[in-house]
Amino acid sequence: MLEELRQLVCELHAELPNNHLVAWTSGNISARDPETNLVVIKPSGIKFPDLTPENMVVVTIDGEIVEGNYKASSDTASHCYIYRHMPQVNGIVHTHSRYATAFATHGRSIPCITTAMSDEFGGDIPCGGFALIGGEEIGQVVVETLQGSRSPACLLQSHGVFTVGPTAEKAVKAAVMTEDNAAIAWASLLMGDPLTIAPSDIDKLYDRYQNVYGQ
Repeated sequence: MLEELRQLVCELHAELPNNHLVAWTSGNISARDPETNLVVIKPSGIKFPDLTPENMVVVTIDGEIVEGNYKASSDTASHCYIYRHMPQVNGIVHTHSRYATAFATHGRSIPCITTAMSDEFGGDIPCGGFALIGGEEIGQVVVETLQGSRSPACLLQSHGVFTVGPTAEKAVKAAVMTEDNAAIAWASLLMGDPLTIAPSDIDKLYDRYQNVYGQ
């Protein structure tokens, strides 16, 4: 089932170690097929080099396995919760990337102090509360944290990063940009108090990047 989406999700998983966003088997990507509402997600505990389109797991929007020879990711219930409550989302990424997770261990948002962050996130990357792994609780925190925010990314206290997008590829891009800007913010804070960008300029930068930049 969903052969092309399986292939895409498998290929995108390679971008996580390539961009130093994960260690060993941590982290996962899922994609929702808008036509069937089925979700393709990483199998639990499989090393990234061993992932293939065939061992991706297909689940319903409620997390029930439809096709697959492996257990689905331990974050499946939370991914599915996000899809059910954010119908505009067709891709989700979860990582424990180092600099972003360092902010999460303090329950601290990543401040919007660069034009690149203004472009991609339209403001700070917010940090939600703590939730245990395995059920829908993490998904609930993600949905609550992203409500009213333009950011496609949020942190979870003491845990890591979740990003969302209209496609899985855009969710991966948001994960890469989250860690890149977290590293910049970390270094900047070590140097002292960063300069800020006026909210009106953040709005202009965000609008230009989202509606004018690119082909």
